[in-house]
Amino acid sequence: MRAFGFLSFGHYAPMPGSQTRTAADMLKQTVDLAVGADEIGVNGAYVRVHHFARQAASPMPLLTAMAARTKRIEVGTGVIDMR
Repeated sequence: MRAFGFLSFGHYAPMPGSQTRTAADMLKQTVDLAVGADEIGVNGAYVRVHHFARQAASPMPLLTAMAARTKRIEVGTGVIDMR
């Protein structure tokens, strides 16, 4: 099988109709996305750093949570900008 992955940007906003209203929602949904991708055979799940969004400024704890809930998928960073 060829490698197939995705890069999650993890935005959220407290707007009417948004399913991602809080930072906690964004983090939980990112882990859930990785779990679902792992279940269907996706090879890679990557996140990027958002410097001015505190919940996503340090991706390593999020990647740890993703790795703890998945079995085969590779997790990593897509972009870590220099501060």
